[in-house]
Amino acid sequence: MHHTGPQLRFATTRLATGPQVHYAEQGDPGGDPIVFIHPHADSWFSFSRVLSLLPARYHAYAVDQRGHGDSERPACCYTIDDLATDIVAFLDAARLTRATLVGHSASGFIARRVAQTHPDRVARLVLINCAVTLPTQVRREMRAAIQGLQDPLAVAFVRELHASVTHVPLPDPIFERLVAQSLKAPARIWRDGLEGLLAFDYAAELGQIAAPTLLLWGERDGLFTRQEQDRLAAAIPGARLVAYPETGHSPHLERPEKVADSLDTFMREK
Repeated sequence: MHHTGPQLRFATTRLATGPQVHYAEQGDPGGDPIVFIHPHADSWFSFSRVLSLLPARYHAYAVDQRGHGDSERPACCYTIDDLATDIVAFLDAARLTRATLVGHSASGFIARRVAQTHPDRVARLVLINCAVTLPTQVRREMRAAIQGLQDPLAVAFVRELHASVTHVPLPDPIFERLVAQSLKAPARIWRDGLEGLLAFDYAAELGQIAAPTLLLWGERDGLFTRQEQDRLAAAIPGARLVAYPETGHSPHLERPEKVADSLDTFMREK
C-alpha cells in the first residue's frame, strides 16, 4: 500500500477485557489522539486512505476489533456494548485519558456508545454514514446476506458486498486488500457481530452525548438516507452534518481527501 503520510507503526496489546488486539499507529505521540474504529467484518485498513493524508501532528490509532483483522477471535462477546467496552480498554492500554473517536457505519454505534457511557474519555466524536437505528430494510438485507454464512467464506460474496456500498470505484489494490481483510473474519464473527448489531438500540440516549460531534455522510449512500442523518443530527446536542455529493456509504474510502480535511478542520476548532 502506498502511504504518503506519517509513518505507520503496527503493534498488539492485550486488553483488560480479554483479547489481544492488533492496531496501526502513526503521528506525534504528544499530539491529539484520534482512534479510528472500523465497522463489522472490516479491519484497520478501511481507514488507510485517510491515515495517509492526516497531518503528523495527530496521534492516530486504527484498531482491529476483536474477531477481525489480525486480532484474536474469542468465542463470544460481540455485542455493541462488548465492543464499546473493548474501545475503553484500548484507551486504557494506550494510556489515553481522552481521545477523538471516529466510527463508520456499524462502528458509529460503538463510538457513540462509548461517548454515552464514558463521556470523560471522548474529546470529540465523528460518525461517518451512521444512523439513529438500522432501518428495517437494511436489517432485512443484512440478515438475509449474513445469517446463513459458513466457512470458507465465498470470495465473490465479499467482493460484491464491498462493491455494492461504494459509489466511487476504488483503486484495485485498495479494493483487493479490503476484500482480503474481510476474509480474515470467520463466518461466526460475521454472524455474531450481526446479531449484536441488530440488538443495539440506544436511540433514546443520544441526547446524553456531550462531546462535540461531526456527522459525515455521502449523498449516494444506499443504506442510510439524508432523513436519517437529519434525525441523528437533531438527536445529538450540537451535532453538525457535512454531506459529500456523488459519494456512497464509505466517504473515507471514496473521498479520503475530503474526509481528512473535514476531520482536520473539526479537530482544530475551539
